[in-house]
Amino acid sequence: MTTQSTAAPNPAPPVPDPAPGPAAAVWSGSSTATQIRVLTGRSLRVLVTDPGVLAFGLFQPVIILFILTQVFTGMGKSAHFPEGVGYLDFVMPAVLVDNAVQSAVQSGIGVVDDLKNGMVARLRSLPIHPASLLIARSLANLVRAAVQITIVIVLAVTVLGYSPRGGAGRLLASAGLAVFITWTLGWAFIAAATWLRRAEPMQNLAVIALLPLMFASSAYIPVADLPEWLRLVATVNPLTYAIDTARALALGLPGAGAAALPAVLISAGVAAVGGVLAVAGFRRPL
Repeated sequence: MTTQSTAAPNPAPPVPDPAPGPAAAVWSGSSTATQIRVLTGRSLRVLVTDPGVLAFGLFQPVIILFILTQVFTGMGKSAHFPEGVGYLDFVMPAVLVDNAVQSAVQSGIGVVDDLKNGMVARLRSLPIHPASLLIARSLANLVRAAVQITIVIVLAVTVLGYSPRGGAGRLLASAGLAVFITWTLGWAFIAAATWLRRAEPMQNLAVIALLPLMFASSAYIPVADLPEWLRLVATVNPLTYAIDTARALALGLPGAGAAALPAVLISAGVAAVGGVLAVAGFRRPL
């Protein structure tokens, strides 16, 4: 009996290695400028779709504008009050700065909302620069402040007869300074938001910080008319420099340009420190 032998099948020929070529492209995300533009648009759409946010933001400066001017206009003026200046002309720049401060607070509250609703957690899974969301939030609230300040000025002119002695150009510069303060001071509250990460402490911080900042300043009466200890506080209060500069611009006082330099430098310093602290706080684990 013969045995049938089966030959082993020929092995498959080796597969040649792929020819060397350029490595597969890896998507590293859009540019930082694009990220900021898209995220800023997102924040602005929230304002457009919820007009109540803008309306409530206008409530406090408008109330201050109408109540203060009507209550204090008929009162006697001190010897330190600028000669020939009505109370509306005196307090209007302070109202603009007050609106700027309120808008700055909203920058921080907006960051807290993004941290709580999961938006930040989703963005962290994407190749997005950590500072993009913070910059976008600050720019969105800058636009919001500009709209609010415009409305306040229109109401003051049409309803109260506000007519600044410095003219429209100086008034525009005064409003521009208030908008700049919104952006710079907003970074301080954004930094606080990234470290506190809760709405209630942020609101308490806003009340604690804003009341002394506005009332212990030259906002509503001349600094010389304040009690001595409060006068010392107002002298070192950075908002005093901003309000005095905005007032000098609106009233057309000489030397307003030189007076703007300390206000701009102080505000820029606040923005720089706040930006560094904000990014550091934002990088912390959720």
